[in-house]
Amino acid sequence: MLTVTIFTPTYNRAHTLVRTYESLCRQTCSDFEWLVVDDGSTDSTASLVKAWMNEGKIPIRYIYKENGGLYTGYNTAYQNIDSELCVCVDSDDFMPDDAVEKILKCWRARGGQQYAGLMGLDYRLDDTPIGGFFPKDLDEVWFMDLYLKKLHLGDTKAVLRTALMKQVAPMEGFPGEKNFNPVYMMMQVCDQYPLLLLNENLCYVDYQAGDSMSAGIWRQYMNSPRSFQKQRILEMQLVHNTWYNRVRLAIHYVASSIIARDKQWLKRSPLKLLTVSVAPLGVLLYLLIVYKSKQ
Repeated sequence: MLTVTIFTPTYNRAHTLVRTYESLCRQTCSDFEWLVVDDGSTDSTASLVKAWMNEGKIPIRYIYKENGGLYTGYNTAYQNIDSELCVCVDSDDFMPDDAVEKILKCWRARGGQQYAGLMGLDYRLDDTPIGGFFPKDLDEVWFMDLYLKKLHLGDTKAVLRTALMKQVAPMEGFPGEKNFNPVYMMMQVCDQYPLLLLNENLCYVDYQAGDSMSAGIWRQYMNSPRSFQKQRILEMQLVHNTWYNRVRLAIHYVASSIIARDKQWLKRSPLKLLTVSVAPLGVLLYLLIVYKSKQ
């Protein structure tokens, strides 16, 4: 059995998927499989991937599913992955030639069941790390600490233990809401286990305008309010958290609850007293979201 599964949820990205495939063909270590989860593409994705499968340069699995949003692609991936480790490489991104080699070298030397996996760096196309490097004296970290303590303020690439991700998958979303961030699953695992840090480039990131999870966040708040509400409920309960962040989360929770028209908003909150106390700020955030989403 291969050690690493690189999975790529994709939707109508045949034009960028070529670059992802070519980077995997150049890997200096072949101990991996590529799993392509097609989220209902209507372009040439299917024929393109099947042609690559026939070439036989790297092991490829292709799964087609009805369009359901990014998180459903992750659900499908975790359901079908059997390798020890897994990592998502988006369909508009690609890996440096030695990424798999670096992952396995780090994991075999330092990894184990006491870790959720390892965290490497995302790079811009100009060969600079997004958000800089991790602190040099830091070998492992709790996922939330990485951001709450401002140890790193950029994108990262998580390589996770598949067995742990299967324990929290699938994410249960809401009908009509496609913008449920799959980090929801990672947060659950990485609140129980720390991550090894690998101060190396594991992925080149090339953001596509208009249709990524990071684009149009104000509109996402409006069209997926129950998803954001559910994520805030989880985040408020994380052990590795700060009081300041819980206040911020409670404000966002109130705003999402208003958008969702949830009359049970207070009952659902895990921090009821805090939620009530910040409710006026949540109303103001709701008004800001409505305003921004119309621009």
